[in-house]
Amino acid sequence: MAFRRRSLIPLAPVLALCISLGACGTETRAPDVAGGSASVVAESTEPASPAVQPTSVPIPEREVTTGHPMLVLDEGEGAELCLGVVMTSLPPQCGGPRISEWDWAEHDNEYQQLGGTRWGEFVFTGLFDGATVTPRVMVPANEHDHQTRDERDPFKTSCPEPEGGWIVSSRRLGHKDLDAAFRTANRLDDYAGSFVDTSVDSRTMKQMDTDAAAGSEDVATWIVNVAVTEDPIAAKTAIRAVWGGGVCVTAAEHTESELRRIGTEVRELPGWLSSSTGDDEVEVQVTYDDGSIQAWVDQEYGSGVVVVSSALADVT
Repeated sequence: MAFRRRSLIPLAPVLALCISLGACGTETRAPDVAGGSASVVAESTEPASPAVQPTSVPIPEREVTTGHPMLVLDEGEGAELCLGVVMTSLPPQCGGPRISEWDWAEHDNEYQQLGGTRWGEFVFTGLFDGATVTPRVMVPANEHDHQTRDERDPFKTSCPEPEGGWIVSSRRLGHKDLDAAFRTANRLDDYAGSFVDTSVDSRTMKQMDTDAAAGSEDVATWIVNVAVTEDPIAAKTAIRAVWGGGVCVTAAEHTESELRRIGTEVRELPGWLSSSTGDDEVEVQVTYDDGSIQAWVDQEYGSGVVVVSSALADVT
């Protein structure tokens, strides 16, 4: 998994400052009418209301859309819009809000069928009442104008290449040594996560898989990436003791155990679909968020620790 360094603003010092001042407002200096010294005039500012823990899925005030194709599945008991994880079996398996006013006859040649199950991919736009979606427009996947986003490779080494090159020893460059490097990293008290960067390997992914199946995989050029929260030098020293190849150690704000704990807790959020850790944060997807869920997790865990994405987005 990849990690992005993030500067978090601690909440406690800010609260302490507000308490000591008696109010969190802005101050302006106004001249004394009598020509004396300037006096301080406090402009009263209403404190922001604390975010309330959400207990139900918010209901959008306008139409929403998936923005990209999602699976519509009907196992004979009514069609569902699959917003979460889809199991790639045949037929596929998934779940989601029921779709009202759905008629497969209106979507000839746009779905597959096996036994009593029918499914197809569509871009949904319509209404959502918190439990059921009502389509206004359903665009088949093959008619959707999909634009691929240019995203940064999350498994790319962020450290600059050392002057003498990544490999520092002709020994300890085998697959067992690579495994030992990751085992060593996992045992660190301040371990925040790790991944291997294979981008410097000239082989294709298919060739790597073929070599691995044959037991002749060459991992010497691969770079071990590890994130820690406290002591990068100690971490690098420990890994260097078992691995002679490339090592990149970066700083993180949160240990992996902290993020996993948060990842488990956010499963209680209303409309929870999935969550994962990486990039020094917890990413959680919910059915729909009007901003109230994000506001609450920011208050609960600190800004930027949990990033909420909404499977259904407001149509703008």
